[in-house]
Amino acid sequence: MNYRRAKTSGGTYFFTVVTHNRRKFLCEPDNIVILRSVLKNVMVRHPFVIDAMVIMPNHLHALWTLPENDDNYSIRWSLVKSGFTKACGDKCKGTLSPSRIARKQQAVWQQRFWEHEIRDEDGFTRHVEYIHYNPVKHGLATSPFDWPYSSFQRFVRDGLYPADWGSNEEISFPENIGNE
Repeated sequence: MNYRRAKTSGGTYFFTVVTHNRRKFLCEPDNIVILRSVLKNVMVRHPFVIDAMVIMPNHLHALWTLPENDDNYSIRWSLVKSGFTKACGDKCKGTLSPSRIARKQQAVWQQRFWEHEIRDEDGFTRHVEYIHYNPVKHGLATSPFDWPYSSFQRFVRDGLYPADWGSNEEISFPENIGNE
């Protein structure tokens, strides 16, 4: 199957990136530090804006806006995934499949990632909310504010959401919002 990715220079994209075999290691404190450091390093060489993000134990969701005249988010994810894999060392590596051994790939991430181009303000808002509500959806927190690995606290600090948004309520999203 030939998958065609959306490519719009200066576009905003929602991403889902999953660990190999959905192993749960991303939220270990050392790995959070590594992931943040790798993201910062990639942003220096290949600028982009992280509009919203959540790191879950076995996947992450991010909303990125690329610079004008740039549509290459694939190189950024490649650098993030490879940089994290190198820095994480053996503690993050799972069992290698024969095909990965043949290609000398480490079993830290699923090979691909899922992307969705954001086309309007409503799509942007719904994806930001999906990102921030994800820890509640998965039963890891009772409130988005309580999950430490999310941009939600920044949104509260900037006055975009009240601290109790998403608390004590179930929020559902249309099928075309989010993917994991």
